Amino acid sequence: MNNLKVFQVLCDFSFKNVACRSFSTSNGFKPDKVLVVSKLSRFEYEKKKFKNKDEKEILDNLKQKGADVKMMIRYHDLHKKFEENVLNTFINLGIRVKVVNRYQYTEEDVENSDVVFPIGGDGTFLLAASMVNNNTKPVIGLNSDPQRSEGYLCLPKKYSTNVRDAIERLNNGNFKWLMRSRIRTTLLVCSSANLCPKYLHDNEFDIYPRKTDCYAKEEETKVLPCLALNEVFMGETLSARVSHLRLRLNGSTENTNLKCSGICVSTGTGSTSWHLSINRLPVQNVAELLRLIDIDPTEGKDSLATVLSDIYNKNLIFDADDKRMAYTIRELISAAVWPDPKGIKPRGFAQKIEIKSNCFDASLVIDGGVSFSFNDGTTALLEIRPEDALRTVIFKD
Repeated sequence: MNNLKVFQVLCDFSFKNVACRSFSTSNGFKPDKVLVVSKLSRFEYEKKKFKNKDEKEILDNLKQKGADVKMMIRYHDLHKKFEENVLNTFINLGIRVKVVNRYQYTEEDVENSDVVFPIGGDGTFLLAASMVNNNTKPVIGLNSDPQRSEGYLCLPKKYSTNVRDAIERLNNGNFKWLMRSRIRTTLLVCSSANLCPKYLHDNEFDIYPRKTDCYAKEEETKVLPCLALNEVFMGETLSARVSHLRLRLNGSTENTNLKCSGICVSTGTGSTSWHLSINRLPVQNVAELLRLIDIDPTEGKDSLATVLSDIYNKNLIFDADDKRMAYTIRELISAAVWPDPKGIKPRGFAQKIEIKSNCFDASLVIDGGVSFSFNDGTTALLEIRPEDALRTVIFKD
């Protein structure tokens, strides 16, 4: 088979495997009360971190560390200018607005609003979504810095410069609802210590402690209060240490014993993030495979190796409203008796995933932001339920 035929076959395969999304239509959405979740800029973080120092002392300290203070302030000002424009747009349209940052954000704020508008990038969107535990409250993101941030979860970049048009489209119903699947995590076997979250993005000085310090209050709190919009990761906290895990898929009673670098379980939303990074096939690898079948490829922009790599990587992405989870066993050790029993695929889809820890000092991390202890004996059940979906919008063309 020549290079052209190989290319045609793989292109046909790619197009056949492009999944179709299903959206629900809307008759219009006119919010009266908007909750804006504001991005915490690096400059704000530094000011809060050293709250007993004046601004000049903070800037001098940052300069001594080699930080680009001028650029830091510039990006802070850019974000605040964008935020001010958004707030003025809401106010001019007669919409009531409340602004909170990550340390002020509460479930009560969500309950008292019609819609949550994170302003920043994907990180701010994930933060905003973390407090929304139902499928009725819309979360609509605005990218405050489209030149530096992809903002995959936010509205298209053109609305960053035309916020009023975005709001008018919502009012007119010129959009579709997208229900992004999220992963519910239930600890089937655990101690009370497993239910105390650690917020990975909070600073070490604990300047603004979270409203809830521990969720270990009642038996039913074994259902973790954080729904994963992107992924759940389970493995040893020290990445150089091997993770010992037991895996069950789709309600099976058979355990598969694993040695690996942890397991990442992703939603369709998260398939463009860590899931893609873990499983991405580099052009170099494709080129080396082609050489094994006597094809001498290059690795340039339009080469066969590049085209095939691109097709493979795009097929790793699946729909945000897909009811399946994609699991990836990172760096699976396949030697001697491992895995036990043999035969499990290092990557696949499942409706339910049960994982038991045989680890020494492990963590279960949700969306890269909230960590729970996941040490020896702890067992987690991961599943997707319709009532846990996150309501977002897609604008019609």
